[in-house]
Amino acid sequence: MITTKKLYIQTFGCQMNVNDSETIVSLLKDLDYEQTDRAAGADLILLNTCCIRAKAEQKVFSELGRLKSLKNGEKKVLLGVGGCIAQQEGERLLKRVPYLDLVFGTHSLHLLQDMVRAAERGERLTRNDFLDPETRLDLFPRKQAAGGVARFVTVIQGCNNFCSYCIVPYVRGREVSRRSGEILQEIRELSETGVKEVTLLGQNVNSYGIRSVDEPSFSDLLRRVAEIDGIERIRFTTSHPKDISPALIECFAELPKLCSHIHLPAQSGSDRVLEGMNRGYTRREYLDRIAALKKSRPDITITGDMIVGFPGETEEDFNETLSLMEEVGFTDLFSFIYSARPETAAAKLPDMLTRKERQDRLDRLQERQHFMTLERNQALLGSIQEVLVEGPSRRGDQVFGRTSGNRIVNIAADPSLIGTIVTVRIVEAFQNSLIGEVI
Repeated sequence: MITTKKLYIQTFGCQMNVNDSETIVSLLKDLDYEQTDRAAGADLILLNTCCIRAKAEQKVFSELGRLKSLKNGEKKVLLGVGGCIAQQEGERLLKRVPYLDLVFGTHSLHLLQDMVRAAERGERLTRNDFLDPETRLDLFPRKQAAGGVARFVTVIQGCNNFCSYCIVPYVRGREVSRRSGEILQEIRELSETGVKEVTLLGQNVNSYGIRSVDEPSFSDLLRRVAEIDGIERIRFTTSHPKDISPALIECFAELPKLCSHIHLPAQSGSDRVLEGMNRGYTRREYLDRIAALKKSRPDITITGDMIVGFPGETEEDFNETLSLMEEVGFTDLFSFIYSARPETAAAKLPDMLTRKERQDRLDRLQERQHFMTLERNQALLGSIQEVLVEGPSRRGDQVFGRTSGNRIVNIAADPSLIGTIVTVRIVEAFQNSLIGEVI
């Protein structure tokens, strides 16, 4: 008789980590692990981590401290750390956290089954070696086609941009584009299980295929995905502004399946700061790309990222960021205080800003974006929207879905609508969501 074991996995960070966690769950099903939403009672607890900011790293170590009590109980519990912190720290993690059983980096998912078996035998082990490009090409993470309405599909891993503040190239490695045939086959299989929407993932999807022989450009890949029967919506993330091409912008005008939303991180509105960040574009060039996108798809919604308090940022630089926000009209922003990361060029820069000054700027920026987001949601009142229904809402008596522009809509409707696109009228607007009535 097969005994099912319980797996609890907690994910920190970006959609790439969410995607990796889905892969981990899929891999460990072969070892008879079933996912649970409670750490207490689990046989295996895994933290899939992020280290792009110091705060994210601190959260992981705080969580490890809280989990220590579960290791001291009567039941044998295995505890592991994966993802970016695991890649960065490696063996040091086992020394720092003596009750940790396994550490696996961003290039080691293919080893996870063997590592868990070894941990079950009582071994403590680390795997955080970087793989060469050819090996990585053959080991792109692949999940079992488990259905659902919307799924992530990895198309490229790593980053070659080396923004001066960013640790991603050091923990995810250099860019490697996945074979287009594998991508398209995975999406066909997802479609056959009822998936209606796919999000193509990468640290910089715009670089897809650039360094690969006989592979399409990213815009051509989008066109091929759009030809797959059953897939009704396509999204992608993340784009680097310096690499977004005219051909990709044209896709928003020519591909109805491509959603009316793009996440295009600006990081700052100041040319001086952008140069210090090594972003590779100016404020004017960023705004020109936004204008081209809006011309191609007039209803497109723009979301992005901003960093405040970069070394040397002046009040004038910060005000230029605020004015860029107004000019673009972001629907949402992910905004953060700069934190120095090991190995990055910006970590060596002198910084005269106090913690209070940084926090004050972040508060002002977020207050302004809070108002802009609510304003844009309220502008949708009375409008007619096409919503792909994804599942039950948190309230329980509604279903939820998203518009093409990536706005969350809750609807009082029958769960049988899950997996379908319904036409709704927006009747209420809140900070983070909308209420719609089916027409």
